[in-house]
Amino acid sequence: MAASSDLPAGSGRAAGWSRGWFARLVARSGFQRIAARLPISGAMARRDGAKIFDIMQGFVASQVLVALVEEGVLQDLLDGSGEPAELAAQRGVATDRIRTLLQAGAALGLLVQRRDGRFGLARRGAAILGVPGLTDMIRHNAAFYRDMADPSALLRSEGGTELARIWPYVSGSGDTISTAEAARYSELMARSQELVAEDTLRAVRLKGVRTLLDVGGGSGVFLAAALRRDRGLRGMLLDLPEVITQAEDRLRRNGLSGRVGLHPGSFRDGALPEGADAISLIRVLYDHDDATVRELLSKSHDALPPGGRLIISEPMAGEARPDRAGDLYFAFYTMAMGTGRARSPARIVALCEAAGFERAVVAPARRPYVTRVVTCERPA
Repeated sequence: MAASSDLPAGSGRAAGWSRGWFARLVARSGFQRIAARLPISGAMARRDGAKIFDIMQGFVASQVLVALVEEGVLQDLLDGSGEPAELAAQRGVATDRIRTLLQAGAALGLLVQRRDGRFGLARRGAAILGVPGLTDMIRHNAAFYRDMADPSALLRSEGGTELARIWPYVSGSGDTISTAEAARYSELMARSQELVAEDTLRAVRLKGVRTLLDVGGGSGVFLAAALRRDRGLRGMLLDLPEVITQAEDRLRRNGLSGRVGLHPGSFRDGALPEGADAISLIRVLYDHDDATVRELLSKSHDALPPGGRLIISEPMAGEARPDRAGDLYFAFYTMAMGTGRARSPARIVALCEAAGFERAVVAPARRPYVTRVVTCERPA
């Protein structure tokens, strides 16, 4: 299909590519026919063709994953292999169609086909069941996919989106959210927050921190993990009144209530609670626009004592080196939410420095598709 060129930056040919002549050459069908026949360019064209096809079929692959989860196929195969006719009968689906789904799952590396025609879980398929909250996020993505069904309309902000209706708290419209909405939001976030908490606490040392304020702390997953890790640490949690009841329940179940002060409210309303020598913003900034982020960082700076630390953990974009997680999935997810954006670590550092913070550190990313971490300090 398409031959391309990975040219070194600064070379004359790379400069030519940037001017567009090489792109126009590659875009000619005649060039593609010639390139496909030659040994070196032919191999390049085949590689490019396979990658382009992989991008093109991406939506189908994601829907196969949704079907495997929604139909309970992964769960049913957890204890052993399954025969297509049996799996089809259990679901009231034609055998040939279930076999098509199973074959697709095997093509994606989620299932394996046995010699006897039965199917079992591959390692990757089993991992989907083992990762906390992953199947819930796969189901939740159905709303995101519906918003992406017309990407041109999304780019032009034509009409409301389903994700914006799912996350009404983000807009800051002042409307209260129902208890049911708060519970749904908290439960979904809690399931996926476990991985974020794990990677954040691997990247950040809380040695010397006496009290940690978790702003927008939801149901308290991150704060509870931090308190379990450091028995001498005390905590504070700020979130909406409708959400903070979820944190109260979680902390009580974990025997941590006596070490945490709960502060119902929005960070938009007035100053942040004082008394903490570290503040955490876990998956908070990327929900909001730059103006809201600047205000929150300024309030965080004011609430901390000299030498106090700020911890920011969330998916981040690559900026100069675009990243599939931050610049593809999370960039469009936040667009569909109607506010916020995935920012690069450099952009987050710049916003922190503008708010008065210094000594910013970007921690090495263990799993950038889960989270990345930036820390900084209020000047002593």
